[in-house]
Amino acid sequence: MPVGFGIVGCGMIANFHAEAIAHLRGAKLIGCYSSTFASAEKFAQERNCIAYAELEAMLANPEIQIITICTPSGAHLDPAVAAAKAGKHVVVEKPLEITLGRCDAIIAACRRYGVKLCTIMPSRFGAANQELKKALTEGRFGRLTLGDTYVKWWRTQAYYDSGGWRGTWDLDGGGAYMNQAIHNVDLLQWFMGDVAAVTAFTGTLAHERIEVEDTGVAAIQFANGAIGTMTATTSAWPGFLKKTEIHGTEGSVIVEQDDILFWEFLKKSPRDRSIQEKYARKTGNTGGASDPKAISFQGHLNQFKDFINAIQTGRKPLVDGEEGRKSVEIILAIYKSAWTGKRVELPLKADPKRPR
Repeated sequence: MPVGFGIVGCGMIANFHAEAIAHLRGAKLIGCYSSTFASAEKFAQERNCIAYAELEAMLANPEIQIITICTPSGAHLDPAVAAAKAGKHVVVEKPLEITLGRCDAIIAACRRYGVKLCTIMPSRFGAANQELKKALTEGRFGRLTLGDTYVKWWRTQAYYDSGGWRGTWDLDGGGAYMNQAIHNVDLLQWFMGDVAAVTAFTGTLAHERIEVEDTGVAAIQFANGAIGTMTATTSAWPGFLKKTEIHGTEGSVIVEQDDILFWEFLKKSPRDRSIQEKYARKTGNTGGASDPKAISFQGHLNQFKDFINAIQTGRKPLVDGEEGRKSVEIILAIYKSAWTGKRVELPLKADPKRPR
């Protein structure tokens, strides 16, 4: 019997979930639900699944074991908790939620009802990033000194105007950091370790009719003493590939999108040449630098494989709820610093209050 999936929310990102499920051996998309039934019907016709008018009806289907949440960011909490209460394992598209309190409520519900939870962070599953993480785990960088990540993307005004939730604090939860750069925020803390403090500047420089930032720069101090930066924007025409740079006393690596631009270590490894050759080939994937639809479903597919294996073996998923919460906390600290003009230390004691 295949592992059955149900999707909540039938917007753009739901298509990437559905495509990943379609390529997942031993899995099947059973149903979908949207607060607008017409959207669910259209999606169901395209994806050959059942459209549900009520979430409770989909959750009652015993053929569905996993629910993926694809609603706007600030509307993840209620369906995630409902799914957990119904005994379904839960996948939540990034961000886990838009406040720490709402993240914690999802985590607590999944723990209470004994179901697995994962947050979609597909960049962790990229082959180049996996090689970088392995090198870090092996201590090949010596002492980590500097970690930088850049997401210099472009979004048109029409992109923000296309959905009433886009660019709002209540449903988008933020701008270039929370919506676009969160993947690289997650990657940098995964590579460099916990963040101890941030100092940031943000602004809305290229778009109208949005409440959130489209440009930001944050200076980061990591708990291990290293420092770095996180740059995020949707105001950089025509849009550039995202980049992460990791430096230490014995090595440096630069990854651009899914390619390794630089890979050098003081202490050589027999695999270094093959890694350089394999990942120096240009993929041609723009990764959504200027078009949000121009991303690959492969990262979602790899993460779904990890999640199903975690369910079957009883282990934690690679990106569980607690891991998904980390990037939200860092971004909220960035916002707090930008709003107050002050250095902000982590962990945060409470969700920051934005100025009105």
